[in-house]
Amino acid sequence: MKLTNTLTMKKEDFATYEPGVVKMYTCGPTVYGRAHIGNLRSYIMEDVLEKALEYEGYRVDRVMNITDVGHLTSDADTGEDKMLKGARQEHKSVLELADMYTKAFFEDCARLNIRKPATVVPATTRIEDFIEMVQALLTKGYAYIAGGNVYFDTSKLDRYHVFGNQNAEDLAVGVRDSVEEDGNKRNKTDFVLWFTKSKFEDQELKWDSPWGIGYPGWHIECSAISLRELGEHLDLHCGGIDNAFPHHTNEIAQSEAYLGHSWCTHWFHVLHLNDAGGKISKSKGAKLTVSLLEEKGYDPLVYRLFNLQSHYRKPLTFSFESLDNAAQAYQKLTARVTALGKEGQPDMAKAEPYIERFKAALGNDLNTAGALTVLYDMLKSDLTDATKRWLAGDFDRVLGLDLLSGKGAESGKAAVDSGLAEEIEGLIAKRAEARKNKDWAAADAIRDELAARHVVVKDTPQGVQWHIEN
Repeated sequence: MKLTNTLTMKKEDFATYEPGVVKMYTCGPTVYGRAHIGNLRSYIMEDVLEKALEYEGYRVDRVMNITDVGHLTSDADTGEDKMLKGARQEHKSVLELADMYTKAFFEDCARLNIRKPATVVPATTRIEDFIEMVQALLTKGYAYIAGGNVYFDTSKLDRYHVFGNQNAEDLAVGVRDSVEEDGNKRNKTDFVLWFTKSKFEDQELKWDSPWGIGYPGWHIECSAISLRELGEHLDLHCGGIDNAFPHHTNEIAQSEAYLGHSWCTHWFHVLHLNDAGGKISKSKGAKLTVSLLEEKGYDPLVYRLFNLQSHYRKPLTFSFESLDNAAQAYQKLTARVTALGKEGQPDMAKAEPYIERFKAALGNDLNTAGALTVLYDMLKSDLTDATKRWLAGDFDRVLGLDLLSGKGAESGKAAVDSGLAEEIEGLIAKRAEARKNKDWAAADAIRDELAARHVVVKDTPQGVQWHIEN
């Protein structure tokens, strides 16, 4: 398998420290509000990556943190605590808020067929580990105390690594646009490991530490949790491209300073989901959630398919028109699979070339659009229905589209063979084209033919749907 490594900006052969085992870490959500669909794009693609690695034969040990303390509204260690701000708005304690939105996050993940990682660790459960790591960095001379807080000293590094061949100084300036400078820092790129002098008098979550009562900075949690759960050599670290700088840059700095050797070999970043106005975020698109999509009549897996039709390394533009197109494609796909006969046994010899093509697509930098093409080509082939059905289920172990769930039966196609389904859909397309060209006679003739076959056609928010009345 070849994957683009954000560390080198090159597509590289993926290799692991321990043969056959992938140590995979995923940056989890900051649980101060409901996840928006832009945020969930990253988790969909990380889920596909995990399942593609398993399909390739790896055992994947995956860990995710839950940020329930320490993440400020600016990634530059300034601004307001996101958890405290959310708790005030919801009239709850911080831990009540965290529990509510952690559950909501995993409910949304379940709707999107995103598997919950085997190990999920809330940051508030590992405070002792954070303190131990901060103390070690102080002892080694990589950290200092100023103004009551503990800072990581980036000047002590041979190289303060940044992603995408960007200049660290430029990024440091950029991240501080319109943000007050922290006068306690020796260097612009230094970052907080532990706060003891909170600017918020009503800070709810605080712990005793060698440096006074306080709470951890955001960056320390992922390093400490990963090291505790996955060991000193991490194979794969995932997250949205927003996390690359400064969060992942700071993780590398503190982890390698603590360990004394290189830490993570491969970094996987998913690019933004945009709309016509730019990047979708919680502050801008707080209402654009999985629940909203369901309220509008969309199956959440339509949104999963929408993401799989693109590449994780490209920005994806969202619109309801695009989602309607994905909904129509999903309806046709599930109908076609549902229509496959269930008799007989698959011909594994004839299935093997499609398995190899599917693996090749996934192995080419997780080309999910290419993997979908293999699926469509297989369904159009002259393979037996039993072989097609087996392959659809096999591919769905990675795609996660519920292809064998019988969803196609909802449109009345369960009893329709795939050839007849294609014929009917062809007639519907011709009728649409005739109406577009104002050829009313042709459109009426096709309408009458469909009616004679007892085909009922409906326009829905998810596109044109049809079924055959008994």
